[in-house]
Amino acid sequence: MNDETTSAAGHLDLLRLLEQHPEYSQRQLSVELGVSLGKTHYLLKALLAKGWVKAKNFQRSDRKLGYLYVLTPSGVRRRIELTKSFLDFKEREYEMLKSQIQQLRQEVAANGGEISPDN
Repeated sequence: MNDETTSAAGHLDLLRLLEQHPEYSQRQLSVELGVSLGKTHYLLKALLAKGWVKAKNFQRSDRKLGYLYVLTPSGVRRRIELTKSFLDFKEREYEMLKSQIQQLRQEVAANGGEISPDN
């Protein structure tokens, strides 16, 4: 994956997670995404700057304020676009891998090796 694809995948993952859990803290988001807190902050800041997400204050407890991260209409549209784009990318990757697997099986078979077609 190139940097643009990686960034788009990160944005998509975060948009999907925020849509399901707008109440998550950045720390919770980072755990769920499996990335550092710093990277989560960087991704979230980019989504906020693009206007795809809004942050709303809310009271978490008696002494702490938290944020709700809400997808904007443009954020929902962008999530759908990114999903379609990522799906296209993965389908092309899948077809390429299927072709490589078939070539490798043929190579193994040509060299006298046996391999079952389901492995």
